[in-house]
Amino acid sequence: MFIAQAFKFKHDFWRYIIGVVMVLAGVFVGQIPLTAALFMELGVAETVTLTESEMMTVLDSNYFLFLMLLSFAVALVFLFIAVKQVHGQTLRSLTTSRSKIDWSRFWFAFGLVAVFILLTTVGDYYSNPQDYQWNFELKPFLILLVVAVLFVPLQTSFEEYFFRGYLMQGIGVLGRNRWLPLIITSVIFGGLHFFNPEVTKLGNIIMVYYIGTGFMLGIMALMDEGIELSLGFHAANNLLTALLVTADWTAFQTNSIFKDVSEPSAGWDVLIPVLVIYPLFLFIMAKKYKWSNWKEKLFGKVEKPEIIQAQDY
Repeated sequence: MFIAQAFKFKHDFWRYIIGVVMVLAGVFVGQIPLTAALFMELGVAETVTLTESEMMTVLDSNYFLFLMLLSFAVALVFLFIAVKQVHGQTLRSLTTSRSKIDWSRFWFAFGLVAVFILLTTVGDYYSNPQDYQWNFELKPFLILLVVAVLFVPLQTSFEEYFFRGYLMQGIGVLGRNRWLPLIITSVIFGGLHFFNPEVTKLGNIIMVYYIGTGFMLGIMALMDEGIELSLGFHAANNLLTALLVTADWTAFQTNSIFKDVSEPSAGWDVLIPVLVIYPLFLFIMAKKYKWSNWKEKLFGKVEKPEIIQAQDY
């Protein structure tokens, strides 16, 4: 059982509090280069009054993206240090309940999402060409490609290891069940997107999408007894989005191939990904990996193994 992996290591609740504090410290340290760059460009007085959307326009978009993603990379390092030093836990056990990390699962989810995004983007482009502007410039795009390929997976890996790995296991061993960590991690994950520019532009209803995404990724982790699928899914979603389409009101404003120039709006159609597309992804994965016993895996108890044996990296 994925959550029960944490029982094999030092899993006192206070250790998770220390771990979370270390991660927050990592985020703070990782944001220092971006803050310094903004200070140098505008000065302290103007920088402290900037909104997130305004920050994106101050620096070159590729430079800003690199500095923004750097904070997640640093936070990931701090998380791994906490897992190893505070809990004495292995990276494998934070990733999966299998004997080794199954990278084929990562690449399956990555490919599935990448194909879906490519097909839907091309389809929408030809259906609504007036909504798109050709944004491609070779040199800026190549720089974007390098930055995105190297750092977007670090950003998404941090979020998956922290929410679907570290917090899922920590809350699970504390509450001794599966539904509590699923709910808490999904709501916190979605809630942290409340400060994204998309929420300002589209309204609070978009939070249904963000929280729903958290639940979908959490369900993947619990049903598959590991986070390989969610790692691949999240990486493909953010990477392809950064490379293909940008807009003036999104969190990722990049030198992508296309720019969405349509006037955005969000209504009940925001439920389509949560109620239609996500269940379809879960159905495909359930068939491929023969998931069963959904009730127990999503709502059952987390039992402490009788024999606790830590493993080395």
